[in-house]
Amino acid sequence: MKICIVSDSHDRAPMLSAAVVEAKADGAEAVVHCGDVIGAMTLRPLLELGLPVHVIHGNNLGDSVMLHRLARESGGLLEYHGADARLELAGRKIFLVHYPDYGYAMACTGEWDLVCCGHSHCAGIEHVATVRGGKTWLVNPGTVAALAAPPTWILGDLASMQFEIRNLGQAAADLVASSRGTQ
Repeated sequence: MKICIVSDSHDRAPMLSAAVVEAKADGAEAVVHCGDVIGAMTLRPLLELGLPVHVIHGNNLGDSVMLHRLARESGGLLEYHGADARLELAGRKIFLVHYPDYGYAMACTGEWDLVCCGHSHCAGIEHVATVRGGKTWLVNPGTVAALAAPPTWILGDLASMQFEIRNLGQAAADLVASSRGTQ
């Protein structure tokens, strides 16, 4: 199973949508968002793509009541988990948290196959040694919104446990820029 890992969309719905469209075209079957959505309506376009979306809120909470409402009205496509999430997808145990330090600490426990975080706007993939003598993947997709960094997201393959940082495609970035009149 492939997944789209995004974070820090900060109300940039067109950029978030563009990343998920690219991920879906590359075989992604689910989306995990590591926080800082801000406005719940940023997620609405994702629902039209038909992929399940798991989201946490991050430090820029936005309107949590609307996030709950949108999740309730999504027909099960959107699941809002609050501050963090414990998921099982394709037999893999996944932990979502916004903050990289907490993500690193959770990866070190050895209880998770994959820990996803955000907040820093710096994309990275790391294989972290655990206290149990194994290793856990820690991934940070950066910011899909291109805030003080290039617009990035991660395509993850849970079968092979391979992860690839992707830059938002130029065509998608141009479309977003033209929709804002900044091209």
